[in-house]
Amino acid sequence: MPKVVLANDHGAVELAATLKEYLQKIGYEVNHLGVFTNESVDYPDQAQAACLEYKKGGYEFGIVLCGTGIGISISANKIEGIRCALPQNSYAAGMARRHNNANFIAFGGRIDYTEDPVDMLEAFMDAKFEGDRHQRRVDKIMALEHSC
Repeated sequence: MPKVVLANDHGAVELAATLKEYLQKIGYEVNHLGVFTNESVDYPDQAQAACLEYKKGGYEFGIVLCGTGIGISISANKIEGIRCALPQNSYAAGMARRHNNANFIAFGGRIDYTEDPVDMLEAFMDAKFEGDRHQRRVDKIMALEHSC
């Protein structure tokens, strides 16, 4: 059974539950690290927890959510080895995998998306990394972690 790690802050409790339910319905095991209430928590802590869990291995990808998706995606991208995309639509979600080999996807629970986030997640999951010239670019992205 494929496995996903998911974490959210108080700004995305409902959307996290929706995505978890969808993933379980299609046969994924979801390790949901929370949170499950609207009580305030700090999104960098949730991003760190999800990314460190992902790095233990055994996960296909990770999902992080906060009110806008911005803060939690920035936080996730600070963790070595993580490439977290914050797509605005299904096209961008798929391209995040095809060209950037993203291993995390972020969403905002307070965003009024023009497309259903479930459809965006499907596009992300269905896409496969194309490698070739894109691998060179991903290598350059990852090298930035150790520059400056």
